Amino acid sequence: MILIIAIGIGTLFGIALYQMLQRNVIRSAIGVILLGSAINLFLLTAGNSNGTGPAYSTVTETQVDPLPQALVLTAIVISMGGLAFILAMLYIISARYQTGNLDEIDNLKH
Repeated sequence: MILIIAIGIGTLFGIALYQMLQRNVIRSAIGVILLGSAINLFLLTAGNSNGTGPAYSTVTETQVDPLPQALVLTAIVISMGGLAFILAMLYIISARYQTGNLDEIDNLKH
């Protein structure tokens, strides 16, 4: 089961990198979203333990580690803030240059 999850996370990571390397800024934004999802899945999988009880309870069973869950929740909030910034920049670029393709945009270096 772990092998299937690892292959899925690797595939998602590869698709995200491919999308981020495209010259279209919309595809690059989609790549950033997919990369954040791949990293979150990796953190949850790496932090998986053999605990059977909930993280915060008085049950005497072996409890799971709550740290990976807290890290992923924090990463989700931070990635949503970054995505909002990327979408704002995408809106400004598309409104100013009337395109989303970086090859068609001139004077970005000025």
